[in-house]
Amino acid sequence: MANKISGLSGSSTASIGAGSPAAKTRDAATGGSPAPAGSPPATGDVHITDSASQLASLEQAVRSLPAVDAARVAQFSTAIEQGNYTVQPQHVAEQLLQLEQALGHLPED
Repeated sequence: MANKISGLSGSSTASIGAGSPAAKTRDAATGGSPAPAGSPPATGDVHITDSASQLASLEQAVRSLPAVDAARVAQFSTAIEQGNYTVQPQHVAEQLLQLEQALGHLPED
């Protein structure tokens, strides 16, 4: 039966490295790659930088915030009901243009 990706049949492929010992690819103590020669021995501890710690705490703080600011929604609802809210088309247009420009700078995938 042919392999759909390479077009090769499974019976004609040879074993790679047959008869040779396998190289050690992970350190059994830490689960990572073996340390290069001359480097200090691994202690198994993980060091997280201050920036990573700060980002993690900021992410948690953002996740704990509500998706909608209920107080702001109530403020706008009241202003609309009382007829005090006016749309400023120039401001809306400027904000849309700024958003479009910001999105234009994102890399395309």
